Amino acid sequence: MRKITLFIFLCFFVLTAWSQNTTIKGFTYDDSNGEALGYCMVHLEGTSYGAMSDGKGAFIMTKIPKGEYVVKVSMMGYNDLYDTIVVRKDTNIVKRYTLVPSSTTIGEVTIKGEGQRREQETRTSVISVTPKDMSKMPSIGGQPDFAQYLQVLPGVISTGDQGGQLYVRGGTPVQNMLLLDGAIIYNPFHSIGIFSVFDMDIMSSADIYTGGFGAEFGGRISSVMDIKTRDGNKKRISGKVDVSNIQSQILLEGPIVKLKENRKTALSFILSGKGSYLSQSADVFYPYVGDRGLPYNFLDLYGKLTLSTLNGTKLNIFGFNFDDRVKYSSVADYAWDNWGLGANFMIVPGSVPTTIEGALSYSNYKCSLDDKMYKPKESSMNGFTFDLTFNYFLTNSLLKIGLDVVGYNTEYVYHTLWGSRIDIEDHTTDLSVFIKYKYNFRNKLLLEPSFRLQYYYSLGEVSPEPRLAIKYNINKKVRLKLAGGLYSQNLISVTSDRDVVSLFNGFMSSPIGSSLLSEYMINSTDKVKGRLQKSQHIILGLEYDPLPQLNVNVEGYFKNFSQLISANRYKMFDDEKEFIWEKGMAYGGDVTVKFEHKGFYVWLVYSLGWVTRTDGVVKYNPHFDRRHNLNLLASYAFGKRRSWQVDVRWNYGSGFPFTQTQAYYPHYIPSSIYDDYVSNNEELYFLLADLNQARLPSYHRLDIGAKKKFFIGERNSIELSLSFSNVYNYKNVFYVNRTTNDIIYQLPFLYYFGMTWRF
Repeated sequence: MRKITLFIFLCFFVLTAWSQNTTIKGFTYDDSNGEALGYCMVHLEGTSYGAMSDGKGAFIMTKIPKGEYVVKVSMMGYNDLYDTIVVRKDTNIVKRYTLVPSSTTIGEVTIKGEGQRREQETRTSVISVTPKDMSKMPSIGGQPDFAQYLQVLPGVISTGDQGGQLYVRGGTPVQNMLLLDGAIIYNPFHSIGIFSVFDMDIMSSADIYTGGFGAEFGGRISSVMDIKTRDGNKKRISGKVDVSNIQSQILLEGPIVKLKENRKTALSFILSGKGSYLSQSADVFYPYVGDRGLPYNFLDLYGKLTLSTLNGTKLNIFGFNFDDRVKYSSVADYAWDNWGLGANFMIVPGSVPTTIEGALSYSNYKCSLDDKMYKPKESSMNGFTFDLTFNYFLTNSLLKIGLDVVGYNTEYVYHTLWGSRIDIEDHTTDLSVFIKYKYNFRNKLLLEPSFRLQYYYSLGEVSPEPRLAIKYNINKKVRLKLAGGLYSQNLISVTSDRDVVSLFNGFMSSPIGSSLLSEYMINSTDKVKGRLQKSQHIILGLEYDPLPQLNVNVEGYFKNFSQLISANRYKMFDDEKEFIWEKGMAYGGDVTVKFEHKGFYVWLVYSLGWVTRTDGVVKYNPHFDRRHNLNLLASYAFGKRRSWQVDVRWNYGSGFPFTQTQAYYPHYIPSSIYDDYVSNNEELYFLLADLNQARLPSYHRLDIGAKKKFFIGERNSIELSLSFSNVYNYKNVFYVNRTTNDIIYQLPFLYYFGMTWRF
């Protein structure tokens, strides 16, 4: 604790010592609800001084000469705002600018804001998702969902509609970190696969880093999903009620202490809840899906309090509980629960061009699988996260210095083939510091070097991780970009990556010692260096804007997974290791085309990728290796106030690898020397072909949706929605039951209808 306090003091002292110059800083807000308004242009008329507010609405201009200036604040879709200020030597001016929405369409707002952001941020291998983007999806279940939209992003692969997982450019789910307001969410997707734990309407933004992410993130070797929720309405009570044939949602927000110009602070809240009754309603609406029905239920709750001040300083306190239940009659029962509490803050000191951000959270995750054919297994994980970041704004540059502490406990309980109970429990703490520098050279060259030093206490290992991002603006239309770095991870999955279908999603930290994991790869005499999983990324990209409404993004990537830990698929006896070392690679490219003009919206993504693994015995393609993946999303809004909207999504994916069954044979394993060999029954065993040498058929699906919004007065509206998934009822193969040879298919043709009332 003493070292952390010293680190904080030194950061603040150094940043304060560097800050002896005149600055203009502040925040931009939306007048309609008091929410921060990002990516506004703040410019001193008649000069070259200017800045763009970030995603939190913050802006800073440094080293401004003394004199009188007119500040112009502009954002497409909002009325321009002008303010006269007087700058004196070595003074700091803090401003709060509130923009009033104009009659300009929201589409034009997005186009302008995205264009400015692409020029001033590296944005390599990262996609920003907003509720507006997700609203273009066909409304499966009444409302578009984050999980559905993720599947149309470049490099993201879904293995199934029922119990499938998301894989990002060769990374498995455990190698992908998801943060909600700074808290780690261990299982963000429900078992049915088309719903996440998040209500779209509480999200402010989501940045999806598919690789090459900066040093502010660590502890994962493939990707990061950073989700920020918005504040509650600071001016009035508002909300929504959404009801469909498979789920319902409710949201309520408003001020506890209203935002006013003569009041220094405001206090607001936002509450959200959504639940599914699919297992009950499926019998009524989908009797044709089969005897098992759709046995999925979930309940998601989220709440947040926001205390904000006029100068931009803010404190958020939040809590969540996400719950999932699946009951396959006579097959298996699966359940998981993830709850947590947390707080995050941003401090805006009045005397220095600095912001200080921090977060503290606790999360608890438990899951259990009661398989009728095998012994049950359980996994639990709980822990805390703490991070602190200092942002110092220099002329044309930004310096970030941060500290992260993550501590967690893991427990995994399972049974061997012979019925022995194994209970693996571990405690670990990871400590890391990072520094990141961003420099903008004449709006032509953007440099973003960063460095992270991560210490894994339980393993006694230190991991130095340099990273770099570069963008070169050739002109206003064409930009080149590059990103790369070194990454490490302690957390592992207890699910075998050989399982195409596995609802169970358990975790544990890297095994210590040699009781569970060898110091060597199979058939190798070279010791593995340390106990960490490691990867190295490099991404090259090109952005091209042939038209203001059209953006083309092309990226090629390579990920080298130099050390991986996997379940031991060769284990036959109790004294053999539970886990083995592997190596792997993921490489390929993505092409993304986005067109947006007036009411038209088109999003086209093609991904070409290869994923390989080797364990010292065999080189193979894991079950999520999909060679080709194509997504087309189109939306058209029309009519008075664009109250009608039609959405279409089509997805094609080439077949996944799987291991064929060559033969069956009976086999009996005695539990002791006293077993009756004559009367005991033998069990059926399989003789398998080479690992993942065959391919399932290709996957394709068409979804269509339509919405109609009715406006009732100034603030109320009712929206009716109707949508269809798998319109032509194509039988996409999910997996084949090895015992019965029955083919299990993905979701069939389904229809959804719902109503949303906003007030």
